[in-house]
Amino acid sequence: MERERVVQSIERALNILEELAKEKDGMGVTELSRRVGLHKSTVHRILSVLLKYKYVDKDPDTKRYRLGMKPLYLGGIILDRLDLRREAHDLLKKLANEVNETVHLVIPDNDMGLYIDKIDSNQTFRMRSQIGWYVPLHATAVGKAILAFSPRSYVDRVIRKGLKSCTENTITNPEVLLRHLEEVRLRGYAVDDEENEPGVRCVAAPIFDYRNKVIAALSISGSVLTITQERIPYLAKKVMEYASVISKRMGWRGF
Repeated sequence: MERERVVQSIERALNILEELAKEKDGMGVTELSRRVGLHKSTVHRILSVLLKYKYVDKDPDTKRYRLGMKPLYLGGIILDRLDLRREAHDLLKKLANEVNETVHLVIPDNDMGLYIDKIDSNQTFRMRSQIGWYVPLHATAVGKAILAFSPRSYVDRVIRKGLKSCTENTITNPEVLLRHLEEVRLRGYAVDDEENEPGVRCVAAPIFDYRNKVIAALSISGSVLTITQERIPYLAKKVMEYASVISKRMGWRGF
């Protein structure tokens, strides 16, 4: 019986915190009791405990309650634990095994793409890429997946630095690149069709964090002989699926 009362009290406290989270300016006891369906004396008693442990604050003038700093502190601890490479590594291995192609994890750094993880396929064809290498954003699937979901100011900065040609397929015209990035945004994935390396084709999807900010991209890469045009829809579906799971591990809750 005592255990049930404790559980009930915890549930009530959590309901109160969730309601307060919806109101930036806070709420008084009367409104809060109406929202959670509890008597004012019960709400006041729970708020007193939450106030003591800094889960809520009370405005001395308006007598309204709002979320305190403790939830922010606890949330910060969780966010600090979210290490992208650690959270993604097992999924990279699973994806590489599923599609039997090389899988990369890339983050934006110094207006370039930086490889932070790589799982090789069992194919005889080997990608030259290595962890720690940089690649141009405009000429790679991972880079275009990042650019497509980045602020326009960031894209413009990359363009101002120059769109160097890596192969005859590289997009070097700013207007063409901007139109291409719009297509990437609409379909949710990017393709590098021998734009960075001859004979190499890649499919990539963006990875987001708890702020809905693009923080990385996941790609499937390989020879044009195995990553054929006909196979791209299947690989695109897979890379978007896995990128979404990684994003959720990083706190992303969807748009």
